[in-house]
Amino acid sequence: MTREPESDAPLLLGAHFSIAGGLHKALYAAASYGCGALQIFTGNARTWKETPLTREAVDRFAQARQETGITEIAAHTAYLLNIAAPEAEKRIRSRVALAAELERCARLDIPYVVHHPGAHLGAGAEAGIANAASEIRHVFEALPGLSCRLLIETTAGQGTGIGHTFEEIAAILAAVDAPDRTGVCLDTCHIFAAGYDIRTRKTYDRTLADFDRIIGLDRLFVIHLNDARSDFNSRVDRHAHIGEGAIGLDAFGFVMQDPRLARCPKIIETPKMRGKTDMDSVNLDRLRALAEGNPG
Repeated sequence: MTREPESDAPLLLGAHFSIAGGLHKALYAAASYGCGALQIFTGNARTWKETPLTREAVDRFAQARQETGITEIAAHTAYLLNIAAPEAEKRIRSRVALAAELERCARLDIPYVVHHPGAHLGAGAEAGIANAASEIRHVFEALPGLSCRLLIETTAGQGTGIGHTFEEIAAILAAVDAPDRTGVCLDTCHIFAAGYDIRTRKTYDRTLADFDRIIGLDRLFVIHLNDARSDFNSRVDRHAHIGEGAIGLDAFGFVMQDPRLARCPKIIETPKMRGKTDMDSVNLDRLRALAEGNPG
């Protein structure tokens, strides 16, 4: 279903910020960049170790949210999770971790949890999709009252990863059958690497039309804005600075000026530094200029 344009919506632009020193620090960092949105990890993204969420951490995060006025927040799940795996033990461990992430985000009042759908590891895409949907259903059945929305992220299609076509994302959402609790996070680098061209107005419009037809723009809640170090349809996920990769600057202007996407938080996951230059500031400023129609 096509989303109605919202040309007067505020600019919901942000970055993935570190939680070093406390979860609340990320909100203050986002505010210091003039951001209206942000993404975080709520724990260590590269281990299975759970990070305890204390009452103090919850309270400080709530205070920072109130002081900064930033409410458009996404959390990204840890990289080790693979709910599409053929091995039951791996899936169950991933399911437990996903449930814990959703519970943490509900306590923190984070509205969106972004999750990679996983890899089928040789079992085939159909089996991977069925496994991923089954595990999500298990999580939702165990946690019926949580308010945060689980967003399946589009992927680049590396290895046996699922979710690199709009059809696979749509199949997962259909099998889960919980439209009030699910949605999509679109990553520009990932879809470009997966074979969806957005470099020209014609190809951008065609890609958005395909997304709308297959999934629905009303199911799109967060956008990751990343240029690509790798070639079109390469199936390789490597992020580049905005306008400096294979996608190029024009595509990001199309996104930033598209009124259909105005209410979607737009998050950069680009490299943080170039030597001593703070590239978050550079990339965010480039996107703000594009939103105003200035190619920079």
